[in-house]
Amino acid sequence: MKAILPKSFAAVLLLFWSVSSYGQQPVSFTSSLERLTNLSAWPQFTEGTLVKQISSYDTTGGNNDGFGGNYSYIRKEAGGLVIFDEKGQGVIERIWTPTPTDDTLDFYFDGSISPALSIKFRDLFNNTVFPFLKPLADHKVGGFYSYVPIPYKQGCKIVFRGPKILFHQIQYRTYDQRYRVETFRNRFTKNEEALLNRTAALWSNENRDIQQWYPVDPETVSHELLLKPGAVAKLADLRQGGRIVGIELMPAAAFSGLHKQIDLKITWDNEAFPAVYMPVADFFGFAYGARSMESLFLGATPVKAYSYLPMPFDQRATIELVYREGAAAVPVALTAKVFYTRQKRDVVKEGRFYAFWKNEQPQQGSPYVFLEGRGKGHYIGTLLQGQATDATHFTEFFEGDDRTEIDGVMTAHGTGSEDYFNGGWYAQPGGWVERLGAPLSGCLDYTLPLGRTGGYRFFLSDKMPFYKEIRHTIEHGPENNNRAVQYISVALYYAERPVAPVTVPVNALTTVFIPDTVTFYTRLMQQLTYNGNLELKEGVAVLQGSSNASLNINVSEIPKGTYRVFLHAVEATAGKLEVCLSGAAGGRNWQQVLLSAAPGDLELGRVTITDGSIPVNLLFRSGEPHPDLKFDRVLLVKEPAH
Repeated sequence: MKAILPKSFAAVLLLFWSVSSYGQQPVSFTSSLERLTNLSAWPQFTEGTLVKQISSYDTTGGNNDGFGGNYSYIRKEAGGLVIFDEKGQGVIERIWTPTPTDDTLDFYFDGSISPALSIKFRDLFNNTVFPFLKPLADHKVGGFYSYVPIPYKQGCKIVFRGPKILFHQIQYRTYDQRYRVETFRNRFTKNEEALLNRTAALWSNENRDIQQWYPVDPETVSHELLLKPGAVAKLADLRQGGRIVGIELMPAAAFSGLHKQIDLKITWDNEAFPAVYMPVADFFGFAYGARSMESLFLGATPVKAYSYLPMPFDQRATIELVYREGAAAVPVALTAKVFYTRQKRDVVKEGRFYAFWKNEQPQQGSPYVFLEGRGKGHYIGTLLQGQATDATHFTEFFEGDDRTEIDGVMTAHGTGSEDYFNGGWYAQPGGWVERLGAPLSGCLDYTLPLGRTGGYRFFLSDKMPFYKEIRHTIEHGPENNNRAVQYISVALYYAERPVAPVTVPVNALTTVFIPDTVTFYTRLMQQLTYNGNLELKEGVAVLQGSSNASLNINVSEIPKGTYRVFLHAVEATAGKLEVCLSGAAGGRNWQQVLLSAAPGDLELGRVTITDGSIPVNLLFRSGEPHPDLKFDRVLLVKEPAH
């Protein structure tokens, strides 16, 4: 018996290992990396996984989401700060920060007491350390991000070797026992290196073409159209199962403008409601009337609007363009192409594609909801446009945090709206200040005078599965959802059936809002240039003494029209000040403005903007005694057109 027991025990262990390992799906650096290029896998359900996030968000509900570092670590250990510590098997799929440093990050895998990866925080994003290659790891519009996968089998701990870490998000996917995860190794085979280089090359390729994603040429339906107001054009009506793999509409310029009256309508398998029904401009990432997005697989080039999202269906697919009648509606000449294959949807393993469109002013105290509903599926993308509806808080609505609840449990809480879109530092030079995009995320627009911005983000390797329900929201304002805003959003997901009811687009919901009050903030804006005896001190414009002074205002973003011009005085001494508006107004007409000690708006006159390339100048001069004036903003209030 003594001789037999060890052999029997070993046999039992071998049998147990074989049974427990049988059927497990392998997860590795290679398989995780492949998900960054394999669009065909996007519709597939991912059983037994959850996407979660550790971030520096203010857990008290305030807005200190990394500014002081109070909530930026889990605990302190000798020589560092623990910022991530998860047990079990998983993959880190995204790391983001706007504040990288030269301090070291140590990655400990599977309970090891020695780090398997030590790297400067900054080197995750600057294309200097393999495998963190550009553009999989990069810097855009104020944010630093990495999508290079870091898998672990029995847990991962990350220690920041510095005294203080600020903003960050670490997004990771957990795997249950249906999977077998292979831990990250900081050495790579030739095949892994080749795959990484191919992935980086694909992401760097700025040509937007169907052949990038589908090596076998799909079948094509083409149309040359003269689409008239009130008409419906059917681009495809496929009567057997398959999948749409591409939609191209030319020219892209046909969908520019303020009215957005041409809608894209897609219906699957005779469902009662369309899976996609929204303005073409909103689906393809136009913002405020202009082309804005060129992501890897959805957007618009100067030539065409394009989508290469895979959309499987069971029996029938109809794709239509609906042209609503109304203002500025004229016939439009279009070329349309629909690409498809005859590979039917796998009803067990795949969901149908849905896009949920909204135009809404969220209530004070309640977050804006991207998507909420019951069902099974996974979330893959967000497009968002935000327009401030008051003139006092510019784009402070973008201070709000995103929050995700899966099956009733919070799985992610972000640190700010531009952070959600992999950016950072709105209204700051080098930050979130211009239309600029990365392959999966970017800024759609940003203008402080008009109080608007927008962003897009796609969840490719990090698609978020939900099994019973999803609630995906974003705050509007620094705290308590306390900023007034109008949001237009598109939430993209795959599911067994739609989880939210469709909103039918109508003209009242699709006309771009143009604010009648334009505000230039002295402490924030590069559009203001100070000359002479006018200085910017601690964010406030200060005018002192008798010397002449001027304020130059760049109005390139401002719509044409006639505006009343105001200064908002925060402090002044009683006296008389002479002010002249020049530049866009054409002449120089001096007028006298009486100052008092009470703060308030001082009307300076009118200016007509006909060409945004011509700046507006405010000229100041004073008599005796010399009044002092401090102001924090300049307001232009548009007069109604006659």
